[in-house]
Amino acid sequence: MTREEAESAIAAAGASPDDSFPLFEACLACALHENAARDPTPARNLLDEAEQHLRERLKRERPEEAIGEALGGDLGLGGDLLTYGDPANADLIAVCERRKGLPVAVGVIFLETARRCKLNVSGVDFPGHFLLRIETDQGPIALDPFSGGRVVLPSELTRRALQTGLTPDVADRMETLMAPVSGRQVAIRLQNNIYARAIAVRDYPAAERSALRRALIDPADHKPWLDVAAAREGQGALAGALQALSRAQTLDGGAALAARAQRERVRLKLN
Repeated sequence: MTREEAESAIAAAGASPDDSFPLFEACLACALHENAARDPTPARNLLDEAEQHLRERLKRERPEEAIGEALGGDLGLGGDLLTYGDPANADLIAVCERRKGLPVAVGVIFLETARRCKLNVSGVDFPGHFLLRIETDQGPIALDPFSGGRVVLPSELTRRALQTGLTPDVADRMETLMAPVSGRQVAIRLQNNIYARAIAVRDYPAAERSALRRALIDPADHKPWLDVAAAREGQGALAGALQALSRAQTLDGGAALAARAQRERVRLKLN
């Protein structure tokens, strides 16, 4: 697959409705867009293996236990504690190969495996740490993909929320802390991680690619185009930055003032 073909695949996923968004394949296409000289087959094979393990576990274990035992225990999927900042931790192909990565990247594998096995599992955009939510007879339960899918108790959720700076009244609201997000939002969170890391080290080409992927994943959102513009400006590609800012204005008139001011600043650099 070429980078152009990967871009087309991401755009096709972005055009899908939220309830049928192909999370795993979209994230796989994003990884190929970053580095197309790889074979995605082993990643897909890992999903098949994960599905088999989970189906077997579900015959004798509760769903919230089975998913952690199958993926975290049997397959060894979890977080990268030693080299957390490694860019490979946000790349789905590399994560499948290494069986470790960022919480949201590992979470993509958990979510796709659960979907195949008809479990009601969704992502949780928890502050500072991506989690999973599984619906059970006793109500929703939080799982931590970074810890191999172990159950996170409500008291620990509150403690973690307080550590991120949330006020006590908010940190005690389980319905807020455990609010599910769509697969599209999970894919965007993964690309946000990549963008933030690239900007931090001034790798503007990588930042541009990740921002462009976000724009394709959610084609109605103007904000990724502002990040595309910032990354292009960082590379000195001012004409390209202006194009991205024009796209942002077209998508959302509410962003017009911010985008117009940014465009004017970039335009002045061209003179």
